[in-house]
Amino acid sequence: MHRIGITPPRLPGLPSPLGRRLRAATRSTRFRLERAAAGRVRGRSEPLLTPVHLSLRDSRTLNLALDAAGVGAADRARLLISRGPRGLAVPLVHETHTAGAPLLTATVTLRDMRDGVWRLTVETWDAGGRVRRRGLAPAADAAPLATPTLPHAPDPRTGTLVRIVRCRSGRAALQATRSRPRAELVRFEPRGDGITVHGRLVGAASPDRRARAVRRRDKVTVPVDVAWSGAAFTLRVPLAAMTGAGPGQWVWDFRVGGLPLGRWLSDVRDPAAACPTPFRVFALPGGALVRAHAHFTGTGAFAVTCWDITDLAWTPGQGPAGQVPVPDAASGSGRRELTEETS
Repeated sequence: MHRIGITPPRLPGLPSPLGRRLRAATRSTRFRLERAAAGRVRGRSEPLLTPVHLSLRDSRTLNLALDAAGVGAADRARLLISRGPRGLAVPLVHETHTAGAPLLTATVTLRDMRDGVWRLTVETWDAGGRVRRRGLAPAADAAPLATPTLPHAPDPRTGTLVRIVRCRSGRAALQATRSRPRAELVRFEPRGDGITVHGRLVGAASPDRRARAVRRRDKVTVPVDVAWSGAAFTLRVPLAAMTGAGPGQWVWDFRVGGLPLGRWLSDVRDPAAACPTPFRVFALPGGALVRAHAHFTGTGAFAVTCWDITDLAWTPGQGPAGQVPVPDAASGSGRRELTEETS
C-alpha cells in the first residue's frame, strides 16, 4: 500500500511561546489595574446595593433585580455600565414579585463589549431631584453546583467572555475578555463515504487559508482540502490519506488557518461525555474500507480515530487465514465480528 505523510515545519505567523506569555502577563496586569479603578469609591461613600438577582447568560444577557424598598424612594432609576468615557444606560423597571415584594429589574443585551473591566452603578432620582449613585455588591458566593455546564460561557458569536467579578472594595463589576483566535467547529456530518466538517474562524484577522490533519503521536501531517466563504469554511476529512500515512489505528487532530479545530465557545464541561459518537465504517471512492471515530476530546478538540480495514474484508465462506467464521443463524453464511477498540 502506498504511504504518504510529511512532518510540518513551524507554522508561520503564530506568536512564539515567549510572546504569548508576555501578552498574557500584560493583559493580567491591565485587568488588575482596571478592576481597582472600577471598585474605587468616589466622593462621599454610599452603601452598596445587594441585588436580589444578578447573573449573566452566555456573556450576552445581564439580568438584575433589586429590592425596591432597599433602593429607597425614587421616581426614576437606571443601571449604568461604564468603562472610562464609554457607557450604557438601562432604565430599571418596577415589577411585582410573586411574593408581592416590589422589585426594580433590568435585562441588558451586551454587544461587542471592549476588552476590560466595566463599572456597574445604580443611579436614582427622588421627587426633589436629588441624584444618588451607588454600586452593586456581587451575589452571595454559593457552593458550586455539580452541573454539566460551566458558570460562565463565552459569547458563541464573538467568543468574548464576560464575567461578574468582585473588586477589592467589594463592588461588583463586569470583566470582558476578548477571545483568542479560534477555529470553531459548527457541526460535522459523517456519511457513508466520508466526514464533512463545517466551521468558522473567530477573531482571526488574516488567517492562513490552509488546513491539515496532524497525527497525534508523531506529528505526521496530511493536507486537507478546505473551501472558504468569508470566515466560514467546509472541509472534507481525508480518510484515504490519513490511513495511507501508516499502518494501524491512529488518532488525528486538525488545524485550520494554523489554529486547532474544536468546539471551544461552549459552556459544556466535558464535550466528550456530552456528545458521544459511535465508530462507523466508511466506503471510500477508491474501494477502501475505513473504520473511523469522529469525536470531541474532553477539552473540546475535534479528533478522528481511523483504521484501514480493507484487508480484513472478505466474502462469506472465505474467512482470513487462522480465523474461524461465525455462522449466521439466519442465512447460514460466515460472519466475522470486529471488536470495537477505544482510542
